[in-house]
Amino acid sequence: MRLSILQTSLTWENPEANRAMFSQKLALLRGRTDLVVLPEMFSTGFSMNAATLAEPMDGPTMAWLKTTAAEIGAAIAGSFICADSGKFFNRLVFMRPDGHFDFYDKKHLFSLAGEQEHFSPGKKRVVVEWLGWRICPLICYDLRFPAWSRNNPGSFSAGLEPLYDLLLYVANWPARRAHHWRSLLTARAIENQTFVAGVNIVGTDGNSLEYTGDSAVIDFSGQTIFQSSGQEDVFTAELSLEDLRLYRRQLPFLQDADLFQLC
Repeated sequence: MRLSILQTSLTWENPEANRAMFSQKLALLRGRTDLVVLPEMFSTGFSMNAATLAEPMDGPTMAWLKTTAAEIGAAIAGSFICADSGKFFNRLVFMRPDGHFDFYDKKHLFSLAGEQEHFSPGKKRVVVEWLGWRICPLICYDLRFPAWSRNNPGSFSAGLEPLYDLLLYVANWPARRAHHWRSLLTARAIENQTFVAGVNIVGTDGNSLEYTGDSAVIDFSGQTIFQSSGQEDVFTAELSLEDLRLYRRQLPFLQDADLFQLC
């Protein structure tokens, strides 16, 4: 599978400008990729102004995702500020070219920024299927909580396959904690024997926070396929499902995982 990550700066609280920017960048990937990953809150930046910026599921950002995925012939994943059933969510949408989609609502809200005061938390993980791959999409602060990311612990003794093959993190992760971001992405890849893609932004947001990106694609053994810091970047990686399965057969560590169940 060809996986593309877009590390960019964002125009603060300006959905129209951000969608136009991403349209221009994604046009260059038409026919050249299978999955594009955008940052967290890609249409606004990491804003707590949910009451003003939230869009419904039939709003302009969803329409843009549907149209753009069809135009480039690839799935697109990224989160936006969503209003649904009288609540606000930091919602990641996985949009396919045929218009079918899945979504995941951010479970771990970033209390340091008061995210829990403006948004409702998600209650369940989601695994989506695309081109034979099983993909688990998560959002930013989720990265700090390994139990939430765990690759189907305890099921392997029953002969079941791991839950997912690719773990996605979309983020607005500040530069002051970039070392945590880089380290935790690698840890999640090693402990779950999975490909990991983490997509962050660069530049300065409306809260004067600095971002250096450090977006990365990491393989199932923890080796870095790609990482970029301090600049806008677009990168496409070729990921091999066969290589992943062979590695898991040769080093079947997941079968010895501790048994536990998330409440």
